[in-house]
Amino acid sequence: MTSLDLERAVDLDVTGMTCAACAARIERKLNKLDGVTASVNYATERAHITLADRPVDVADLIAAIEATGYGAHEPDPDVAEPDRAAELWRRLVVAVVLGLPVLLLSMIPALQFDGWQWAALVLATPVATWSAWPFHRAMALNLRHRSATMDTLVSIGVIAAYLWSLWALLFTSAGDIGMEMTMSMDAGASGEPHIYLEVASTVVAFILAGRYFEARAKRRSGDALRALLDLGAKEVSVLDDDGSERRIPVEQLAVGDRFVVRPGEKVATDGVVVDGASAIDRSLVTGESLPVEVEVGDAVTGA
Repeated sequence: MTSLDLERAVDLDVTGMTCAACAARIERKLNKLDGVTASVNYATERAHITLADRPVDVADLIAAIEATGYGAHEPDPDVAEPDRAAELWRRLVVAVVLGLPVLLLSMIPALQFDGWQWAALVLATPVATWSAWPFHRAMALNLRHRSATMDTLVSIGVIAAYLWSLWALLFTSAGDIGMEMTMSMDAGASGEPHIYLEVASTVVAFILAGRYFEARAKRRSGDALRALLDLGAKEVSVLDDDGSERRIPVEQLAVGDRFVVRPGEKVATDGVVVDGASAIDRSLVTGESLPVEVEVGDAVTGA
């Protein structure tokens, strides 16, 4: 890690976010640091942090994010990002393959054989533990920081349904061989023993399915946003007071800097024309198909 005494902005990849509220929580945490202004994008899973003119260590920024229960690291173009959708797909497949028989056995008495409830327990256990692990892990992190998200509700519901069913199988007539369970809207009124392993299984499967499709959509939108950002200028020619030019990364531009835009180059950032005139391409920002004439005093938008 290096001290950012010259840089005025830094990007960090953030891991572990499950909703827009997570991004807002990280953003609030970072903005409490002295001299830091942060914007966290849930779609791209990236935090853009603007720094004041004071040394700030990247390690301090990462530590602040980790203190909220999430992970962060500096972007590395040589390292491929983990495919979260692939991980969710594996857990979803297990939840569906093992959870569907549990649902059918619990809902259709004709399919219930002697000892079916114990077979349902065996099938539901991997779903309630391994498939539901992302929810349990997120709940543990949230509890450590005295907060709650939707993952907390899902985890509590799955654990409650599974533990109740386990207790009923071990200590009530629900575990008796030959027990039959009919579908009822009021289990207590019928007097029949009931277990809720199908609840623990189906809730996990449905939530994982939603997370999987969300991860796929977010990855595609993130790729599209990154591709759009990559169309912008990467370097800019800054004009010093003595009239000499030097090339610097766009991220190092500061308010008040003068830079040169030659024919065919992109405007590096928003600004005002102070010398010269030309026609610039604004199609990336406004969709205009023809170049727009600008002269001294006109405002231009970075592309």
